[in-house]
Amino acid sequence: MEMKPMEAEKIQEILKLHRKWINGEADGKKANLRRANLRRTNLSWADLRGADLSGANLSGANLSGANLRGADLS
Repeated sequence: MEMKPMEAEKIQEILKLHRKWINGEADGKKANLRRANLRRTNLSWADLRGADLSGANLSGANLSGANLRGADLS
């Protein structure tokens, strides 16, 4: 059974909290996108430094300009 792609609103909320985590804000949270279905998702210019993307399906995702420094892409 194939997982359906993650909803855009949920991704935006995760990225918003991740941005706060990067900036050291108390209510921030490191992005956990482990095993997420991000197929064909637009992640262009997303700041995903240090995010957990292990096992995520990124086929066809737009990652142009995205910052993946230190992200777990295993």
